[in-house]
Amino acid sequence: MHIPPNHHLTYCTNIHPGETWAEVSDSLKYVLEVRDRLGVQGSFGIGLRLSARAAEELARPQVLRELKDWLVRHDCYVFTMNGFPYGDFHGEVVKDQVHAPDWTTQERVDYTIRLFDILAELLPEGMDGGISTSPLSYRPWHRTPAALREVTGASVLQLMKVILHLVRIREITGKSLHLDIEPEPDGILENSRDFIDFYTESVLTAGLDWLHDHLGTTREAAEAAIREHLCLCYDVCHFAVAYEEPAAVLTALHEYKIRVGKLQISAALKTSLREAEADIALTYQSLLPYSEPIYLHQTALRDREGTITQFPDLAPALDAMGDPRYTELRTHFHVPIYTDSYGDLQSTNDAITQTLRLWQEQPFTHHLEVETYTWDVLPDHQQLGLTDSIARELEWVLPQLHSRVDSDLDRTLKGSKG
Repeated sequence: MHIPPNHHLTYCTNIHPGETWAEVSDSLKYVLEVRDRLGVQGSFGIGLRLSARAAEELARPQVLRELKDWLVRHDCYVFTMNGFPYGDFHGEVVKDQVHAPDWTTQERVDYTIRLFDILAELLPEGMDGGISTSPLSYRPWHRTPAALREVTGASVLQLMKVILHLVRIREITGKSLHLDIEPEPDGILENSRDFIDFYTESVLTAGLDWLHDHLGTTREAAEAAIREHLCLCYDVCHFAVAYEEPAAVLTALHEYKIRVGKLQISAALKTSLREAEADIALTYQSLLPYSEPIYLHQTALRDREGTITQFPDLAPALDAMGDPRYTELRTHFHVPIYTDSYGDLQSTNDAITQTLRLWQEQPFTHHLEVETYTWDVLPDHQQLGLTDSIARELEWVLPQLHSRVDSDLDRTLKGSKG
């Protein structure tokens, strides 16, 4: 396994159950198994997920020193963290509580700052580090326009507390860290338009005012700090469920000078509903095993005119998909990325291929992370050994990163011969 220079590819350890630091520490043995299976030459990056409890335990100086020693011993490093799920993420019903506590609360601020303090200690010199986080809150919790405005306004000021902390970390350590907000269906920020509007109309207005006052510097310097430290986490699955085209999303972000801090490489489940009317009952039966009780599987049905109707979970969408106006279903179920079909169902891994092709043309982030966290709730016929599954996903991604590097090398060699 050879990763292009100055870039980092890993998988997110939220795959492994573990809410205490002891459990997370024990699960790192799988990281070594995956690395060995891939035949990695050189250091191997880790995408670390810590619950609030695990983060509090790891922040103890002696425990953190032990992890740093482990990383040196095994030639591994941490460059990104998943700070979206605060509490239990395996074995318990998660559903909408994955958003709790949300960005209106001090608990979310304290948790995120603690993660950044840990990352600042672990991150190698000369490398930027990022932490992905929730899209402010869960939209169905805030039913009125006034409630949405209130939670958005409160979240902006909470986010700025973290950005101020990241500015101070940079001043002390020289390390550039960024908070990567992850739009998701039914989040306050669901898609690229929501994120851009939030960034331009809230972050660069009220947020900029707050940070300018607290930094005691120019507005230009305060805005530069926001643009360095507050980024987007591009989860391919989430944008695919929103029926957004990767090129359009990345073009819009570029236009507004918003950085992508992390690319989460993930695939949603999809199916065409109207290619054969007689198959609707079969499609229903094929989808039914994915309607499980642990995670949210927000679902979007698209009709012939392109109008999208959203459902908070897969079950109510299954009840509605027999309506003849609907032509396609996409659901937020992270399925393995290395195949585009699951019997008579499909995945959106074509969106991954499109996104990585754009990345080859112009790498828009240093951080790439495979995130299929649903292995333990997949239907039985899709279950494989965990190490084999993770390695297979990374092996599927790698060739799609190297074509750009290989073509650059080829051009360099031809130029030197000339």
